[in-house]
Amino acid sequence: MKKIFHLSSCSTNQKILKEINPGSDVQLQDIKNENIDAKTLDWLKEKVGSYEALFSKKAMKYRGLGLDKMTLTEDDYRKYMLEEYTFLKRPFMINGEEVFIGNSKKEVEEAARSFNAN
Repeated sequence: MKKIFHLSSCSTNQKILKEINPGSDVQLQDIKNENIDAKTLDWLKEKVGSYEALFSKKAMKYRGLGLDKMTLTEDDYRKYMLEEYTFLKRPFMINGEEVFIGNSKKEVEEAARSFNAN
């Protein structure tokens, strides 16, 4: 699978997509229009080791709902990400068995190398 879960209204995600320059064989999914499904989220969790690693604590709703004052479990992280796209750390970039999560410079550089190798 070659797929990038992104937020089209996010300027950072737009910049990353330009930098990675995914080919036409890469499926782009705007998570605001179509949130990630449970099967894919569970697969990603197996790849990175935890749901917390996929969860964005920078989301405005994180503090708005008081989640920053709670002790969240892995089940909680999963539930919130499936309910609300804003809790997904983004972008999620999948190239076969390789997974790149978030917008750190290192992740974006590795994703660009992966998607443009060939």
